[in-house]
This record gives sequence, C-alpha cells and structure tokens, in this order.
Amino acid sequence: MTTPDLEPGGGVPPGSTPPETAQTAGLSAPEPSTSHHFPGTGVAAMVATMLLVVVFTAVAFGIVVSMI
Repeated sequence: MTTPDLEPGGGVPPGSTPPETAQTAGLSAPEPSTSHHFPGTGVAAMVATMLLVVVFTAVAFGIVVSMI
C-alpha cells in the first residue's frame, strides 16, 4: 500500500504541502471604547424582572393562604 506524496523515509517532497499561513500581529481594527456605566435599558430590565418576581410571589402566597 502506498500513500501519495510520501517518500520512503516518511517525509514529503517540497511542494506537496500547502504553504504556511501568514502570521500577523495585533488587531485588524481598533476596538471600540467601552463605557463604564450600566445602560438604562439594563436597569429597566432588572426593575421589570424584580417587579414580576414580587407579583408572582404575592399571587402564589395569596393562593396558598386562600387554600387554608
């Protein structure tokens, strides 16, 4: 059984392998500056989530109390 482009010693002849990939250093584009404050939409989402949890807990507690 023979493998194409494989020499008897296990090496490969020049030109049988693809060229090495280009080596580049650094970033291709500058990174955008980040802000150091929490966005208003994030605050609104957290407040809405907490209100939903409070309402759900109050309704669940009311149902449990009404069953007693």
